[in-house]
Formats: sequence, C-alpha cells, structure tokens
Amino acid sequence: MKGISSNHHQTTGSRRLSLAGFCLRLMCLLFASVCLPCLTLAAQLSFQVQDQQGDALPDAVIELRSEKLLPHTTVHGEITQQNLTFVPWVSAVQKGTLVEFPNRDKTRHHVYSFSAPKVFELKLYANTPENPVLFDQPGIVVLGCNIHDHMQAYVYVGESPFLSVSDEAGNITFDNLPEGQYQVMLWHPWQNKESQPQTITVDSDVRTAHFVIDISKQSKPAPPRRGFGKNYR
Repeated sequence: MKGISSNHHQTTGSRRLSLAGFCLRLMCLLFASVCLPCLTLAAQLSFQVQDQQGDALPDAVIELRSEKLLPHTTVHGEITQQNLTFVPWVSAVQKGTLVEFPNRDKTRHHVYSFSAPKVFELKLYANTPENPVLFDQPGIVVLGCNIHDHMQAYVYVGESPFLSVSDEAGNITFDNLPEGQYQVMLWHPWQNKESQPQTITVDSDVRTAHFVIDISKQSKPAPPRRGFGKNYR
C-alpha cells in the first residue's frame, strides 16, 4: 500500500507540475500576443529639408500633427542673448511651454514681441529675468530688442509635442514616434510663401522623408562692427 501511495503522490505531483508548466506557457503566449505589437507602435523618423536649389536648409521647423490625443511636454525652453544675438535664432516649442531669456552679454537687453500669438516685454535687464515667458498660443512669434535693432529671432509655437528645428545639414530626427498618419507642417523665416500641410503615414516601412521649402536666401542677424573688426558687446 505504501508503494501504491508513493506512486499515486508522484503521479499527482507530475500532473501538478505539468499543469503549472502549461499555465506558464499560456501566460507567456498571452503576454507576447498583447505586448509584442506594442513594440511596433514607436518608430524613428528622419527628415531632410532642402531649399529649391537642393541645398541643405538649416533652421527649418517641422511639426507633426495628429488627430490622436498627443501628450504635452513639460520641458522648459531657453533663448539666450549672447554676443548681441539671440541664440538660437529659430526655436520650436509646444503651446504651453515656459521660456527663459538669460542675458549673457555685458550690456543690458530689452526683449519684446508684438506678434499676436505672444505680446510681451522684458524691460532693461541683466542676467536672467525672475519669471519665464509662457507661450500659450500657437503661431509665429518674432522677437526683438528695443536697444539693439539688429537683434531678431523667431519662436514657432506648435500644437504637437513632435516638432523640431533642422540642424546645419538640414536634418531632423524624431524618436519614439507613434505609428499612424500625420500632417507635416513646414516653416522657415525666409520662405517665399506659406507651405501647405502634407500628409505622411508613419509605419515600419517609413524611416526617412525629404521636403523642399522655397526661400529667398538672406543673412542672419549679426551685431554691427566697429573699428578693428570688433563687434559691440
């Protein structure tokens, strides 16, 4: 009887182990079926922006808009005054972003904008103003300095968190971009006309895209020179 009882317990234990193994395999399959598709929902997409001559176009803004509910970023922006110049010349921020305006020059600046999306004024100051500026309406904001007329910069305020400015090679890369359909909004300070939105579908087969902006090439704002080739500071 003891031997029979021992075999019975071994058989029961084996069945329990088999059942546990089956449940574990089932859970793994369910996890894979649910979670693996999620891994394809984010993609990396690179853009190359050129002018009508085929040259790389820096300082171009691309915003990707979607009908889906997109998250709001909480990153603060910064536009510096350095060497009597706004740095960067072109910024792109999502609506609701707070932007600091630190002054790295020895002279004071008086930063302002009369643009409809954001009218503001930072009167004569050194260092960094106590309160950042909230850009809470979409559109193009032109910056100036009431003391130094040559100083000018642009802030593109977008609706989407997926917006950026092209580098010196005209490149922009978006990481962790959810797959789906987007409207591509293009903008550049020198563009000859407003670019029409273009539609792009982002999926596993789409990794790069090229766009052209028709511009009238100009010179970026630069501080005036005085004797011996030195700039005013």
